Amino acid sequence: MLVNKREIEEYFPIKLLRDNLLLPLTLLDLDPADYRIRVNVNGGGISGQAEAVRLGIARSLLLIDPEYRPALKKQRLLTRDSRMVERKKYGLHKARKAHQFSKR
Repeated sequence: MLVNKREIEEYFPIKLLRDNLLLPLTLLDLDPADYRIRVNVNGGGISGQAEAVRLGIARSLLLIDPEYRPALKKQRLLTRDSRMVERKKYGLHKARKAHQFSKR
């Protein structure tokens, strides 16, 4: 398995992230050695990239066999994390931080 042309152990040195990344395969009792997985991922942090790879693996397993859908859906592996950075509003320092109010 290659992530950005590097081995998974090299790209994700934390075992917890690797286990989370391979969760769709372990949930379905599939051997990761049976699949040749190459992933290009960018943006976000290392944890967000691991979750993005997990979503990609789960979606590609559905293309291989649609019978996997109920098991993957039950574990919520087919849902994208929709949280994004809130945009900065004009008149404020950041998205919600305002200037300090001075009464006098």
